[in-house]
Amino acid sequence: MSLEQLLAWLAQYGYGAIFALLMLGIVGLPIPDETLLTLTGYLVFRGTFLTLPSYLSAFLGTVCGITLSYGIGKLGGVRFLRRYGDRFHLTRDRINRANRWFHRRGRWTLTVGYFVPGVRHVIAIVAGTSGVELKYFAIYAYSGAAVWTAVFLCAGIALGEGWEKFPSMMRTAAVIAVGVAVLLFLLYVFVWKRWHRSK
Repeated sequence: MSLEQLLAWLAQYGYGAIFALLMLGIVGLPIPDETLLTLTGYLVFRGTFLTLPSYLSAFLGTVCGITLSYGIGKLGGVRFLRRYGDRFHLTRDRINRANRWFHRRGRWTLTVGYFVPGVRHVIAIVAGTSGVELKYFAIYAYSGAAVWTAVFLCAGIALGEGWEKFPSMMRTAAVIAVGVAVLLFLLYVFVWKRWHRSK
């Protein structure tokens, strides 16, 4: 969806467009979520929208979208993996290991995954497939939604006319952060293995 189309939707449907577009974008439709949020912040800066209704529309749209993705994983993901998992080398043992990892460490991915390109579109499905209880999913995913929507909305308000630069800056920062995290994890594994062998 282009910037002109976003502006047209926002001009015609207002807060309802913010809610609907973010819900659909989180589920996986090709809608530039960060651009939409930052643009909304800019429109608040311009006086077109009010701050609180804009934030609530964005937050509720994000929550509905991430919950819908969770439901898809919960209702359909497990059956799909059991039926077709072997064809994709997803054996029952691998699925069980992935589920154990998610239960130990993966919940925080629901919170920070919004900031990583591509992750927010699939992590809720993984959570549903892994059998994460709805109450735990809500705690981690909804708190992440609250922070993510606030960051981009406030950036649009603060940057004003320079709002368009922020989404690309955040995407670059997220890629760098993921790269650093992967390197640190590999270093940790390497050091742990050497220490384990020395014992």
